Amino acid sequence: MLISIIIPVYNEEKSIHAFMKSLKEIQGSPEVIFVDGGSTDNTFDIVKEEFFIVKSPKKGRGCQMNYGSTLAKGQVLLFLHSDSTLPADALKYVREALKKSRAGCFRIRFDSKSILMKICAFMSDSRVKIRNIAFGDQGIFITKEYFTEIGGYPEISIMEDYSLSMNIKKDGCKIVLADAEILTSERRFLKHGRLKTMARMQILQHMYRRGESAERIEKIYNG
Repeated sequence: MLISIIIPVYNEEKSIHAFMKSLKEIQGSPEVIFVDGGSTDNTFDIVKEEFFIVKSPKKGRGCQMNYGSTLAKGQVLLFLHSDSTLPADALKYVREALKKSRAGCFRIRFDSKSILMKICAFMSDSRVKIRNIAFGDQGIFITKEYFTEIGGYPEISIMEDYSLSMNIKKDGCKIVLADAEILTSERRFLKHGRLKTMARMQILQHMYRRGESAERIEKIYNG
């Protein structure tokens, strides 16, 4: 079973070298596809020296990941953010998890000693178990057949991972939590503060469920 790792990137030149190094340590010979969303720095040129990278015809992470899925040869798609690191034996756990369901994600650990981030990681894992909702920083994986069946990622400016999870949940499919951890940067929590960001994320999820537009939610998220 070939697993295709699809990575959306945008202006990541400062951290992309370390990320690419971590990819080379992954066992099991995955297919790796980078999809650039119109970077204005040297991200594209840096990646193409060592990995396959394409430019997305549309901007936005959902659009990038959908485009990458059309190029993937694998029977399984693993969507990975460039500020997250998989364990070397991650693919073994993906295959084990997919024996139980057609979609899953990893347990999450943040690169922080903050007790707030440890709580956030616990809540993220609990959310998958209890609410069947996974976020992109948990490394969502899914069979390509099922990804196509449910229509892929909604091509919206934000909440594409949340929306995908909701569609999987509505379809009655269980998102399985793999027995391995993904290490994820806490950088997005630092801009406005950890606690404030956590609270804001809960509010924005509620707004999205209530029917607010992705554009308005993105404006609040970035504000």
